[in-house]
Amino acid sequence: MRAESIALNYAEALFELGERRGKAELFGDLMDAVAVAVQGSPRVQSVLMSPRITKAEKAQLLRHALPGAPAEFVGFLQAVVKRGRQGLFPEMAKAYIGLLDVKFRRLRASVVLAREPDESLRGSIAGALTRVMGKEVIPGFDVDPEILGGAIVRVGDRILDGSLRRRMARLRWQLLAR
Repeated sequence: MRAESIALNYAEALFELGERRGKAELFGDLMDAVAVAVQGSPRVQSVLMSPRITKAEKAQLLRHALPGAPAEFVGFLQAVVKRGRQGLFPEMAKAYIGLLDVKFRRLRASVVLAREPDESLRGSIAGALTRVMGKEVIPGFDVDPEILGGAIVRVGDRILDGSLRRRMARLRWQLLAR
């Protein structure tokens, strides 16, 4: 079974638990925080993946690392560790956020601009994408000076390329075709 499929199964189990407890969004925030902590710290990764540290010790470390977290969430993480799947925390977080997005009718978009956007521009882009898509759109922004201007928006499988670089290439093609 592929890692993404396994991670999705765990994410669905946690999501169902979160729904029953009325803490689906909280569990998503916590799962994302755990994934970021694991990915961002080689020391945490080495502890969680070390065969020298028992699964019981890893479960205890998680409980102590998350003192304010709901017991159900910590129990879920401990169950994941006991099954040796702690390496999938980042994939589980991504799958869980996807489940939350479906529940709340949200879409994630990748927006590439030629320069760093200010808060006003970020808000207007998010608003425009929300109107166009008919769902709340949560944009993530990247900067690529090579697009010269405009924007490239990626929502799922759709790519909307309104970059100046593309427009110039298109104009060049049209001029050469004559």
